Amino acid sequence: MIEIVNLHKSFGSNHVLRGCSLDIKKGESLAIIGRSGCGKSVLLKHIVGLLSPDEGCVKFDGKIISDMERMELYDVRRKFGFLFQGAALFDSMTVEENVSLALVENEKRTPVKEIREIVAEKLDLVGLPGIQELKPSELSGGMKKRVALARALVTNPEYILYDEPTTGLDPVMSDAIDDLIKSLNEKLNVTSIIVTHDMFSVKNTAEKIAMMHEGKIYFSGTPNQVLESSDPVIQKFIQRTGF
Repeated sequence: MIEIVNLHKSFGSNHVLRGCSLDIKKGESLAIIGRSGCGKSVLLKHIVGLLSPDEGCVKFDGKIISDMERMELYDVRRKFGFLFQGAALFDSMTVEENVSLALVENEKRTPVKEIREIVAEKLDLVGLPGIQELKPSELSGGMKKRVALARALVTNPEYILYDEPTTGLDPVMSDAIDDLIKSLNEKLNVTSIIVTHDMFSVKNTAEKIAMMHEGKIYFSGTPNQVLESSDPVIQKFIQRTGF
């Protein structure tokens, strides 16, 4: 379980997180929504310890992430897979080298043959078998997202963090990525945390929604509870996004 407790974070004079609190239970599919610049991606980086809070804390299974020693933090991070907004593939590497990076760097005793088998398995899982020798420049935007997702899955994480997974994709490919997120949740029983502006994606993938507003979690509940809410801030958000 992940507990976010009264989280504050500023960058210079910009107070981004202003007392953000949220519990994320194992196995759930959570979408974090809100206007651009409200702190969604900043919150995501705190969850995996890429940023440290000015005040408050993030707890992973009861332990405060920002208090962890380096090796303990590395052990926790191995339980996370992270799909970055722009896929963040290394252009000079093949697909196989990109996907296997975490295993090569962190599991140095794993035989090369076993690593190749794991890479093939993960590529097959995201619907891209047999493309190990291609370079990112040879892939479409949707294929890059899928390769990045295979890389996020390569260590068999318990949690997968998606930062704007459908940004820059056409509607057909966006639907395909949504279907893949749902399928992986069901097959692997992982916890999915999805930061997105795409409200169609939220409808397709999320069991629970956390809405950020002015640096805090303004609302947390099911998609139906969002739609049924009479709160003026939520109603304005629904009208603006077409949710």
